[in-house]
Amino acid sequence: MGGLTVFSWEDSLGSTAKVSPFAPASLPEVPEIPGVRFATAEAGIRYQGRTDLLLAVLTPGTVAAGVTTRSKTCSAPVLWCRRQLEHGRAGALVVNSGNANAFTGRKGQEAVAITAEAAAKSAGCRPEEVYVASTGVIGEPMDATRFTHLLSDLAATARPDTWQAAARAIMTTDTFPKLALRRVPMGSGEVTLAGFCKGAGMIAPDMATMLCFLFTDAAIAQPVLQRLVSATADRTFNCVTVDGDTSTSDTVLLFATGRAAERGAPEVRDAADPVLAPFAEALHSLMHELALYVVKDGEGLSKFVTVEVLGAEDDRAARRIAFSIANSPILKTAIAGEDPNWGRVVMAVGKSGEAADRDRLAIWFGPHLVAREGERAPGYSEPVVAGYMKNGEITIRVDVGVGAGRATVWTCDLTHAYVSINADYRS
Repeated sequence: MGGLTVFSWEDSLGSTAKVSPFAPASLPEVPEIPGVRFATAEAGIRYQGRTDLLLAVLTPGTVAAGVTTRSKTCSAPVLWCRRQLEHGRAGALVVNSGNANAFTGRKGQEAVAITAEAAAKSAGCRPEEVYVASTGVIGEPMDATRFTHLLSDLAATARPDTWQAAARAIMTTDTFPKLALRRVPMGSGEVTLAGFCKGAGMIAPDMATMLCFLFTDAAIAQPVLQRLVSATADRTFNCVTVDGDTSTSDTVLLFATGRAAERGAPEVRDAADPVLAPFAEALHSLMHELALYVVKDGEGLSKFVTVEVLGAEDDRAARRIAFSIANSPILKTAIAGEDPNWGRVVMAVGKSGEAADRDRLAIWFGPHLVAREGERAPGYSEPVVAGYMKNGEITIRVDVGVGAGRATVWTCDLTHAYVSINADYRS
């Protein structure tokens, strides 16, 4: 495992679960972001003895930007958030785990409306300023009355310093909470940017990852914020995959309270304003970190895999080839077995449907050239490359030999544990 330590934790159900070998040693201590408060509760939606409900209360004037899944069977909360993102005003966020409220028909839509009404009353905002997200089992009816009565007390007790608790409340099969922090110089001031996400299985994002919530005190106009989130999600969350399955619930939301302006930070209303550059860079860095946490917590994983493709017709083609490689079950199982079966990479390139020159194709596993010019590399050594495959982190690089297109995606291996987790998910 490349020197990584696999450890266990007693989960709230009393069983012992292996935490990902790539879990961070510690979580960041996130400072107060003015205008943001959290509270969590044990609502018993699916899990017993653990928090599964999160309320974020946002100061008046907060704006929201975000992206949601393009799945044709998206959840009721996704449809609700899309409508609210059209105006981008925000007063509260409600997230539950254990039930995705997806494929639940009219009752699912009613549950979202009931949740928004209760949260608005509790947080002192309008229902259309409430954002709702759900994660968990698809197709199970959602009874919002099981938890909406808790929202009033949550709003009254919400605090600005409970980031780790917030990150834990949205977990499902995750083995660790995913939390990241950036401090960003803007003009003569400084703003804070922090966020958390969840996701471990059903990960092949199409506009977002399963659930990710970001918060900042920067004063950025909503249209500018929206452009930033859309572009950054495409270069971060949309470049990861665990199992090739796009969730019905994919949602990324960024809330900006604007309170940093009270400390001298500039207000940004133009996407071309150079003062925005440090924030854009920090947002990319933070979203990239969270996206990789999702892959590094892939259900049952033992390897973290980077797939680099170059020499494609264009960047779009390179990305498609990279995902063809990253989503190949037969290759991912070979990686789990520490087998340098580079022929499965050749297969994945060929099935992508994108242009590739067989006789100019080159493949590397880490620093080792394993194939070139349509055949096995002359210096290829099976024992040497097999030794490389024992590392916890693996890089596969492919030059398809037809152009200048490049792409990088991140994935993990496919183990027996993944099958066990998903075979037992509802039992």
